[in-house]
Amino acid sequence: MVTSTGGISFRYNYSLNNRQETLVLGMYGPGIVARGAPAVAVHAREIVMLVFRYAAQRGEKHPNPADGVPPASIAKFEPRDRTLTTHEIKQFYRYLDRTQCAPTIRIAARMLLLTMVRKSELTDATWSEIDFANRVWTIPGVRMKRRNPHNVYLSNQVLDMLIALKTCAAGSRYLLPSRYDPDKPMAGATLNLVLRSVVEAAKADGVTMTDFSPHDLRRTGSTLLHEAGFNSDWIEKCLAHEQQGVRAVYNKAEYAEQRRNMMQQWADMIDQWVAATE
Repeated sequence: MVTSTGGISFRYNYSLNNRQETLVLGMYGPGIVARGAPAVAVHAREIVMLVFRYAAQRGEKHPNPADGVPPASIAKFEPRDRTLTTHEIKQFYRYLDRTQCAPTIRIAARMLLLTMVRKSELTDATWSEIDFANRVWTIPGVRMKRRNPHNVYLSNQVLDMLIALKTCAAGSRYLLPSRYDPDKPMAGATLNLVLRSVVEAAKADGVTMTDFSPHDLRRTGSTLLHEAGFNSDWIEKCLAHEQQGVRAVYNKAEYAEQRRNMMQQWADMIDQWVAATE
């Protein structure tokens, strides 16, 4: 089938457990790489490759189109070192408010910068992890990259955002429930899309701004806090980075009070940059 937008798809109807099913394979509109999603394109190649291998293992041998498309021909991934300047943070907040999206998504984008957590650590967060009384968010080890529980100390600004999210959660166990199913978390790709929209809005207004990702906000926090003279151990603990070597064996300090104070100062610094006159 060829659509009016140029998409091409192939449909295969089959029966499974007395149910009629339809498998659709095809390309719809612009290619994945052209859409600016090279990682998704590489993942799509892997899926195609596995489907044909699965068929071959069961006697259905056909040329595997993925074999002729090496990942390097789809995308080249370069190490990122993007950090936002204090002026870009002001522009980030400014154009985020102009972006067409749900208020909860705007809050989530700001929380990435304020808390310096990884994207999935925020999007998959549940209310059971939030201790309002003690102003701490404890992410369980199963959700952390290093499989160790991690405390995020909450500034006044983040607490206000959490109260707003709680009001909008409508009983969901997630801080950021899916728009379509409150029993599921918001898709992580949503935050990538809103940050891309921020950059596009800035450029449309004649403001120079380079693309940035959720992880770049995390790097921005680390960079600016180091430049402000805060202790590197406190910052690394906030990022849930584990120390290496002999020092890791002997230094088990959590620096809870220092980190709590630093995160409040970090939030106040951001407020000052956003409120600064041009």
